[in-house]
Amino acid sequence: MAKERTILITGCSAHGLGAVLALTLARQGHHVFATARDTSKIPSELSSLANVSVLRLDVSSAESVAEASKVVEDAGRGLDVLVNNAGFGYTMPILDIDIDKAQDLYNANVWGTVRTVQAFAGLLVKSKGRVVNVSSVGAVVNTPWIGTYASSKAAVNAISETLRLELSPFGVSVVTIMLGTVATPFHANEPTPELPATSYYSAIVDTITKWAKGQTGPKGGPVQDVVDSMIPDIVAEGRNGVVWRGANSTAVWFGSRWLPGRMLVS
Repeated sequence: MAKERTILITGCSAHGLGAVLALTLARQGHHVFATARDTSKIPSELSSLANVSVLRLDVSSAESVAEASKVVEDAGRGLDVLVNNAGFGYTMPILDIDIDKAQDLYNANVWGTVRTVQAFAGLLVKSKGRVVNVSSVGAVVNTPWIGTYASSKAAVNAISETLRLELSPFGVSVVTIMLGTVATPFHANEPTPELPATSYYSAIVDTITKWAKGQTGPKGGPVQDVVDSMIPDIVAEGRNGVVWRGANSTAVWFGSRWLPGRMLVS
């Protein structure tokens, strides 16, 4: 049994990975700061627990992140683990990307991760704690239509591994979780692709829409199974570096490391 820790998790809206992760950790006796951009979306079975503190946190907003950091510091419990889970997807052919939407995605997925690490670094250094950044196997497999999302996760990978080196002198570990496919409503927050009339891909907009809504592609594994596999990466001693978790993640790890590029494409 891991010792009791204080853990902050971003993106804890109902039915998502963050909410299940927060609930599982709280039931194991850890104190959890469960955060979301809209706290009304945090499930009551989580928010009602005595060892759960609900906190508004919009990773896209520097002001919101700073306010949340002050609340956690003022609570006096310290912080052992920061789990960066918040983010969203954007399915669109590269030629048709709306740059403003792409910037919003990067602001949340990439710079949101950096903001939270910067804001909570003092507490983590004091506790010799851990940063856990939730990434995606999509970062290492070139899949049509999700280039914006995949590239944001590739950026998170590079930032995480650099942070691992930069924070190691202070006793802070950094774990990057390369997440496979998970059966969550992640795609529910994605807008329906609206291709311009001049798009080269107009003839297959229905196919692209199915990808955006999670109606095609590899099926996700049960959320609880994925969460259970992640728990040691968050609370066990000595965890550091890149790990692969969830359905299809092992196959992607093997393929991206050992197979020729042409086989991955096929």
